Amino acid sequence: MQSPNNPNKRAVTVGIFVFLGLAILIVGVLTIGSMRKAFISKITVRSVFDDVNGLKKGNNVWFSGVKVGIVKSIRFYDKSKVEVDLSIEEKSQQYIRKDAHVKISTDGLIGNKIVVITGGSPKMPAIEEGDMLIVIKEDGQQEILNTLQANNKNILAITTDLKGITQSIRKGEGSVGKLLTDDKMYVDLEKTMATLRNASIDAQKLTASLSSYGTKLNQKGGLANDLATDTLIMGNVRLTVAKLNETASTARTLVAQLQESAKGITNELTPDRKSPVGVLLHDETAATQIKTTLQNLTSSSRKLDQNLEALQHNFLFRRYFRKQKQEQDKSDTTTVLSQK
Repeated sequence: MQSPNNPNKRAVTVGIFVFLGLAILIVGVLTIGSMRKAFISKITVRSVFDDVNGLKKGNNVWFSGVKVGIVKSIRFYDKSKVEVDLSIEEKSQQYIRKDAHVKISTDGLIGNKIVVITGGSPKMPAIEEGDMLIVIKEDGQQEILNTLQANNKNILAITTDLKGITQSIRKGEGSVGKLLTDDKMYVDLEKTMATLRNASIDAQKLTASLSSYGTKLNQKGGLANDLATDTLIMGNVRLTVAKLNETASTARTLVAQLQESAKGITNELTPDRKSPVGVLLHDETAATQIKTTLQNLTSSSRKLDQNLEALQHNFLFRRYFRKQKQEQDKSDTTTVLSQK
């Protein structure tokens, strides 16, 4: 029977504990490495920032909403700039182009700082080890606070101005104040608005009348519609206008000829009064004889009409004149029907 304090048993127990400790350590290292992707192949690219706004080593790098790496190191560059090395997974390398941009943002409203990669042209090649990515400056929290402060000052100034305007209106100052406090101005404005309403109604009536008149003019069969659409009527109108122009030209020629004739008669009458025209114009005896002859002709014409009237009522010639009248009536009827 072995003693409880057997050295072999104690060694086995210690060995078991050591083995369990090593197993836990290995699992922990693998878990942490898997979480931080320490065993994944990566490439390093660089960017130079004016201000990293609290970015730290180990912060995440995002591309299109997916974590593709971490911040590998941060160091000063030149005089006041900061150079940041980004460790990017090789499996994400093919999606990020050389002309992509980087900026510092925040994971959530008040979360940790992160580096965001955006943009990139599909025609450009993928990034490679040691490439320099272009930085896009983004307003930090201080700039945002300064902007909000400036906006607050502007709002305060606007509020102060509005307060002053409101007080002026309440005191009756300015056009708006007088309109709100002066009853006479209000009445005058109301009358003006009534006049404008009446004018608007009259304008609407006039517009409706013009529209109705235009509709009637455009109706088929109307004069305006025929003039605009019937080529035959327009041809006749043009022909009529051409004939009127020709008639006017002929009339002007006739008037010119009459003026020339009148000048010739005047020139002829002035030196010789014994010519036929001179006798007619200047011999009173000849004029009296002509008047007497015309009176006799008129009297003879009247007597001839009376004799013809008597012959129409004579039974010997009544049938002849009745037949003449029927033929005349028939001719008039034919003429009227042909005109229709």
